[in-house]
Amino acid sequence: MDAVLVVDVSNSMTQSDKNKVSNEAMKMFVDMTSIQANKIGVISYTDKIEREKALIQVNSEQDKNDIKAFIDSLQKGAYTDISVGVKEAVKILDAGRDPANAPIIVLLADGNNFLNKASSRTQADSDRDLAEAVKVAGSKGYPIYTIGLNADGQLNRTPLQQIAADTNGKFFETSTADKLPQILSEIFANHLKLKVVPVKSFVSNGQTQEVAISIPNASVLEANISIMSQKAVDVKLFDPSGQEVKLPSNEIRLSRSNAYTMLKLVKPQQGDWKLQVKGVPKEKIDINMIFNYDLQLEMEPVAAKSFKTGDVVPVKAALVSNGQKVASPDIYKQMKATLLVHDKTDNQTNEIALNNTGSGFEGSFTIPADHQYELKVKAEDTSFYRETQALIVDATQGAGAGTTKPQPPATTDPSTESKPFPWTTVVGGTALLILLIGGGLYALSLWRKANKGFAGQIAIEIVDEDTGEKSNPQYKKLNAFKGKVKLHQLLQLAPEFAETDKVVFFPGKNDTLIIENRSSCRIEKAGRVLDVSRGKELKKNDRIKVSLTNVNKSVFVDYIV
Repeated sequence: MDAVLVVDVSNSMTQSDKNKVSNEAMKMFVDMTSIQANKIGVISYTDKIEREKALIQVNSEQDKNDIKAFIDSLQKGAYTDISVGVKEAVKILDAGRDPANAPIIVLLADGNNFLNKASSRTQADSDRDLAEAVKVAGSKGYPIYTIGLNADGQLNRTPLQQIAADTNGKFFETSTADKLPQILSEIFANHLKLKVVPVKSFVSNGQTQEVAISIPNASVLEANISIMSQKAVDVKLFDPSGQEVKLPSNEIRLSRSNAYTMLKLVKPQQGDWKLQVKGVPKEKIDINMIFNYDLQLEMEPVAAKSFKTGDVVPVKAALVSNGQKVASPDIYKQMKATLLVHDKTDNQTNEIALNNTGSGFEGSFTIPADHQYELKVKAEDTSFYRETQALIVDATQGAGAGTTKPQPPATTDPSTESKPFPWTTVVGGTALLILLIGGGLYALSLWRKANKGFAGQIAIEIVDEDTGEKSNPQYKKLNAFKGKVKLHQLLQLAPEFAETDKVVFFPGKNDTLIIENRSSCRIEKAGRVLDVSRGKELKKNDRIKVSLTNVNKSVFVDYIV
């Protein structure tokens, strides 16, 4: 990948990032990167670019050390203009990215601007430049992952959320800077379709504590083991044979920083390894892993070229490495695959479970209507996931176009005798015409209502009320829907949220949103229960809580324009 790390170094960051853990997070991201064809650049900004390192190829540990030393050398400045950092990141990718690599921008900031009053630049100027830079990034496929720093409680979420949503990135927030390295590892994993694997969390007793590390199969290129601790830890590592391995070595890289210790196992042997960790008494230690795989998921092409309702489309997919199908059954053992069917006509997505054959995935899809469909296969296990390229199945031509029988030619009445004026027919016809026009206007109003477009987007967070665990915000652009959209659709039609099928959003006037609830869910705003059975208007930045009854979870919805 080609990654640009962008950090706000204005004076406000002295409070929002008190311990400069943003630096630790960026260094951890560098340490997690493979030494193979990846590029990394760094930008620090205030109301101007303070320091900049263009994309450089990471070919050695020394290259990583040079980047980390640059990060440690960054200094603070007086003012802030977030558009400056984003614009420069786009320029760096434009100038130096490899078309074969996946681009990514990571922005660490508190979201606040503080412009120099002595200059002629206004907030409107900054907003305009930021919107343009974000638009360019989105159009070029540069996702921007934003991390809101909120140690002082002054985080301005809106611009950071908007930047992430408009570029297909993600927004993260932390009120304690020591969580930043964990967030960076999640970004790293998400961008490369990997998963962070929690290994163990414990409070150190001051003695050596043993942790099992399982390498699931021989297709693992790297295993990144991150040990989060605010105080130094001693580590030892033992391979599956029980032999202690040297740290560091050619196969095991060791990196240390103020907030973490990282081990990178290069092409590790399959099996159960052991990690011994000795920390300071009463210090909390979190251990996570990210595996890196050189694997892609490919779907076999479909032989048929035309489709119609009722046709069965066979689906086959398999993992591929270096252009060859993966033969190892170990990697398939724990995997589950799903066919994602997106109806492009109705804009709805359904999921169909596929069979795991031990060497691939198989199933089928029966076309339910003469619509156009986008098919993708997603396969995942506990440590990574992959998706195929989309396959378009077009059944819109499947329905018969219909035929029109030729009508007989009009006949002429040979009688020339005069007839009385048909008043009854004329009056009746006029009345019928009025009814038809009225019905047509009513139908047009219904059609316009059903096809009225939405403005803005919705941010969704899910909270488990039993554990307090909260999901990362998921952003759903509403302009993809017409007329109405159900909350269940925005929740990917997950079965556990089926009761939200009767919580419906409609486009309102002046870029508002109307919510209507015919379900058993309870809807609250600012702590008060709302009666929205007949509809309730939501305005920009309104936040509601939808409490479910079938599962002890809540769905928080933010309306962002």
